[in-house]
Amino acid sequence: MGPLARLPGLHVTADQKAESVRGTTMSRMPPRVSRPHVAPVWFTVDGRDLVFSTSSRSVKARNLNRDPRVAVTVDDETPPFAFVSITGHARLITRPDDFPSWTTRIATRYVGAQRGPELGKLYTEMDDLLVRVHIDSLTARADVIG
Repeated sequence: MGPLARLPGLHVTADQKAESVRGTTMSRMPPRVSRPHVAPVWFTVDGRDLVFSTSSRSVKARNLNRDPRVAVTVDDETPPFAFVSITGHARLITRPDDFPSWTTRIATRYVGAQRGPELGKLYTEMDDLLVRVHIDSLTARADVIG
């Protein structure tokens, strides 16, 4: 069992490979700005990639186009608490052929099988980019107050 076994939706193997992750935030430091840009994202995990969708018109996409380095955190706010911190590099893909299946897969993780297809379709209409963040490093801890 991985170190974040208590974190719902997150399983980390002994070699720290993320298999699935639930809610999180993604952070970028825009150039010439004195503060980072932090945004909540819904995503899923595909191998060693975090996958989410966004609009090419978003601040998030503009920042990722300039510099693909990202930091992602997930935390469990329920005692005994747990967290995972990930750094990686993003690759932005404009409307891949399987875009609707990705937006549906991501939405289904958060709203369930009944509403997932509905929201997946909505995100396919709102967003035009699939973002794949390859996990370069991962730090995780469970039972923070053990």
